[in-house]
Amino acid sequence: MVQDIILAVVAIALGYALIPQIIYGYRTKKGLISINTGVITSLGLYVLSVTFLTLDLIFSGVMNFIVASLWLTLLIQRIKYGKIK
Repeated sequence: MVQDIILAVVAIALGYALIPQIIYGYRTKKGLISINTGVITSLGLYVLSVTFLTLDLIFSGVMNFIVASLWLTLLIQRIKYGKIK
């Protein structure tokens, strides 16, 4: 399906954009997002992932799961390293 490919490519691009943020947060030991942002975004992306999988959009579901996990990583950094500095 063309839609599966398009949705997955967008998820890849959005996930790729998060990688430098995760690395920066790890190097500086700073939580760079608010807890609300991390929780809402990661949960929303996990829901989208399950939804795509139920529609047999496998590639999109998997890629959204990965992006949700990247957001979860940012959230964990925020919790671990404390307040935004």
